[in-house]
Amino acid sequence: MSARHFLSLMDCTPQELNSLVRRGIELKDLRERGVLFEPLKNRVLGMIFEKASTRTRLSFEAGMIQLGGQAIFLSPRDTQLGRGEPIGDSAIVMSRMLDAVMIRTFAHSTLTDFAAHSRVPVINGLSDDLHPCQLLADMQTFHEHRGSIAGKTVAWIGDGNNMCNTYIEAAIQFDFRLKVACPEGYEPDAELMARAGDRVQVLRDPREAAAGAHLISTDVWASMGQEDEVAARLATFRPYQVDRALLDCAAENVLFMHCLPAHRGEEISHDLLDDPRSVAWDQAENRLHVQKALLEFLVEPAYHHA
Repeated sequence: MSARHFLSLMDCTPQELNSLVRRGIELKDLRERGVLFEPLKNRVLGMIFEKASTRTRLSFEAGMIQLGGQAIFLSPRDTQLGRGEPIGDSAIVMSRMLDAVMIRTFAHSTLTDFAAHSRVPVINGLSDDLHPCQLLADMQTFHEHRGSIAGKTVAWIGDGNNMCNTYIEAAIQFDFRLKVACPEGYEPDAELMARAGDRVQVLRDPREAAAGAHLISTDVWASMGQEDEVAARLATFRPYQVDRALLDCAAENVLFMHCLPAHRGEEISHDLLDDPRSVAWDQAENRLHVQKALLEFLVEPAYHHA
C-alpha cells in the first residue's frame, strides 16, 4: 500500500479536508477537557527543518506527544541532507525507521522528491510554494467563529506568496470566493490562478478587495530567503498595510487572520492584533489541533494496514 502524503490541499478531497477541520475541533475539545487520547502510541514523526520555525515545530512536536507518540527534530546541521546525500536516498532510509515525516523547506521539489521515495506519509510543513497546514488551521478558526466558509468572500492583502497560493487552493477546495490585492509583479502562481478560474480575482486596491469580505488575511512582506529585498518591498507594499480602517471596509462580522510572525507597523498596523476582529492567536493555537487530526488521519490507517 502506497503512503498517503499531504504536500498540498489538493492531496485531499473537499470532504476529507472538512472532516479534518471538524476533527481538529473535537481534538481541541478533548484537550480542553483534559481527556487523554493516545492513538499514535509508539509512533515516531521525523521533522526536517531547512527553515527556522516556532509554530510549526511546537505544534507538530507537542501534537505527536499529546497523541502518545514522539517527534524527532532534525535541522540541516543534523542530517546528511544538508551535506549532499540525494533526497531520494534519505527518504528511503528515514521512511524505514519513522512512521511519518514532516518537512519544512525552500524548494517544493524537495518535498515531492522525498515523497516519491518514502514508504510513510510526508507532510508539507511549508515550502516556498505552499503552506497547507496553516490553511487547515485558518479554516478551523473560521469554522469555530463563523461556521462554514463555503460561499463566503475572503480577501488576501499583500504578497502573492506561498500563503496566498494556498488560499487559492483553499478557495477551490472549501468553495469560497477569493479577492487578492497585491502590487504589480507580486501576483500568486499563474497556474493555480488558472485552475481556480473565476472564483479568484486579482486587484490592485486593498479597499476594493476588502469590500464585503468575511475574512481578511495577510502575511509578512518579505519571506524567509528574501532578506535582501526588504527595503524595496517595504516601499512597494506600503499601501497594502492592513489596519482597522481597512477592516471597516469589509463585512460587519469580518475576521482578521495572520499566520505569524507579524511585523507590526509593516503589513499590519501596530494595534491590529488587539482588535476584537483579529483571531490570530486562536489561529496559531489551531495549528496544534488540526495537525493532530492530520497526523491521526495519515498515520493511523498506515499502522492498521501494516
